[in-house]
Amino acid sequence: MLLKNSASSRVLRVCVLGLATITAAVVFTSDTADARRSHRKHSRHHVARQSYNPAFSSIIVDANSGATLQANSPDGLRHPASLTKVMTLYLLFEQLESGKMSVDSEMNVSVHASQQAPTKLGLRPGQTIRVEDAIKGLVTRSANDAAVVIAEALGGDEDDFAKMMTRKARALGMTRTVYRNASGLPDDDQVTTARDQAILGRAIQDRFPRYYRYFATASFNYKGRNIRNHNHLLGSVDGVDGIKTGYTRASGFNLITNLKRGNRHLVGVVMGGRSGRSRDGIMRNLLAENLDKASGRRTVAAITEKSPAEANAAVAEAEAASRPAQPVQVQGALQVASAAAETADVPAPRPAPTTRSLVAAATAAVPSPAARPEPAPLTSGVIETQSMAAIPGSTEPMKPVRVKTLQVKSGQMKLASAGPSQVVATVSEAPETSGSVPARADMPPQPLNHGTGQGVLGVLPASSMTTSNAAKVATADTTPRPEPQQIQRNGAIKPAAHSGWIIQVGALETESEAKQRLNAARDHAKGMLGKADPFTETVVTRGDKKLYRARFAGLDREEAEAVCKRLKRSDMSCITIRN
Repeated sequence: MLLKNSASSRVLRVCVLGLATITAAVVFTSDTADARRSHRKHSRHHVARQSYNPAFSSIIVDANSGATLQANSPDGLRHPASLTKVMTLYLLFEQLESGKMSVDSEMNVSVHASQQAPTKLGLRPGQTIRVEDAIKGLVTRSANDAAVVIAEALGGDEDDFAKMMTRKARALGMTRTVYRNASGLPDDDQVTTARDQAILGRAIQDRFPRYYRYFATASFNYKGRNIRNHNHLLGSVDGVDGIKTGYTRASGFNLITNLKRGNRHLVGVVMGGRSGRSRDGIMRNLLAENLDKASGRRTVAAITEKSPAEANAAVAEAEAASRPAQPVQVQGALQVASAAAETADVPAPRPAPTTRSLVAAATAAVPSPAARPEPAPLTSGVIETQSMAAIPGSTEPMKPVRVKTLQVKSGQMKLASAGPSQVVATVSEAPETSGSVPARADMPPQPLNHGTGQGVLGVLPASSMTTSNAAKVATADTTPRPEPQQIQRNGAIKPAAHSGWIIQVGALETESEAKQRLNAARDHAKGMLGKADPFTETVVTRGDKKLYRARFAGLDREEAEAVCKRLKRSDMSCITIRN
């Protein structure tokens, strides 16, 4: 009995030991398989991160001299992502500067705006949002819904606003930029370059120093939520005061940065970073490497806008180049007409996904990056100042203004003969009339190099004229006539010639208001305009409305820029114009 119990006990121990062995083997095998699966998963993730390599470009510009200090594919086409919102704010700042809106104005939220993809403020249809909250929402959170609210408030709908953005880009000299929306959400046709974004980064602070300060907003509170700025260089790099970050899968990580340290001023752009941290690190290094190369004295003119007619012409040319080729019947045979086929080949890296019609238009409108000469130190990135046809702050569609040219027919004049033996003809200035009449034969010879023979009067003998009239020429029609006014292409009445650079301090509805603005500018400039020549100039806008530009002439470039800088600090608009 005892032997039987002992055998049963041994069998039981063997069974328990076997079961434990089997369990351990199963657990070990499972752990090994899980580890292999986990390793494969992490390996795939690592490979995916390694394969993500968006097209990269960068540029560092000395904002004092306009020189490009360092660049890497600055003219390669890239997607702007949320850098788009800088142009959205540029157009909004125009409205604020002109007084058409204020920071406390309320803007309506539409269904379309509320449906934008994140990031956003979470706006709902039927709500309103203050202009200032919308600005801070774009600067800090890069809110897409707030960007569309601004677009609809200024342009009616987002598509029309995007066309306004593209026209403004052309006016500023951003020759390769095309906008399709106000937020920067993915669109194959929405493209730009690092050079164009550097131009915009410089222009927005030159034009709107009062409102540019919003880009330094580190955080703001909206409906109980504290929203921090995505720009991590703010507060971490000495002298950085903005301006904007951006990211989509197609663009990579983008950044525009403005740095002012001492008297030096740099604007940098990085596009196509592989991560936010690497993008920020690249920008830090670029700024550090080029700061000592920067000029400590402002010598370049502020970036100004071209006339609406020129901007429209550039956009129209781009649109014409983007139209598909049309079959044309020529002597019974079908041929394909394509103006774009005759344009120069413009090799430029294209972002993935492929860009379509407007990208081709943007590249066709400008020379090849390889053919573009590197700008000189004092002119790099500077848009040549032109006559300002647009009233600062205007957001109306920029269209050429038709101007009616009048021919003025003067009365008949008696012309003196160049020689004593010739006759004096009585003629009209009108080219279609001619004729001759007998005249005096005792006319003296005309002095050497006097007159041009094109209607300029010669000299009559002193014996035939009284002393009081010796310097006058008799005419058949003595009725006083006003001098015909020369009219500029944009409808402005061309003033008398002025020397030096010109600054404009406003465009007012009455001449008296323009003169008051000139006096106010003198007061704010604190003696800097003592030698300047003040004048007003009439401009005719759409709808035959007259405005009066308030201007000063007779300055050199440095004086004009210094005056504008002083006036802008006093919140007075001012632009410099090369005469």
